[in-house]
Amino acid sequence: MSTTTIRLPEDLKARVAAAAERAGTTAHSFILEAIAEKADQAERRADFLDAAENRYADLVASGKTISWEKMRSYLEDRIAGKTVTRPVAKKLAR
Repeated sequence: MSTTTIRLPEDLKARVAAAAERAGTTAHSFILEAIAEKADQAERRADFLDAAENRYADLVASGKTISWEKMRSYLEDRIAGKTVTRPVAKKLAR
């Protein structure tokens, strides 16, 4: 495991120490967990944005979409347990 030095303002260092104590862990462990959580969050956000870009590219390539009103109605009916037909994608109106 490599070593990295970080400089913390005194007020942040005190907050980390207090939070770590409340959590029943060391400041070192608390900081490592915080960094891991932040890295996970950044990775999930990047995955989300990639998926959105891919879906948008598919939409543009096909030129087809479903209006939000029709999709919302469909989803609400499904949540209510109704048997409904999935809306059909139509050419994007320009």
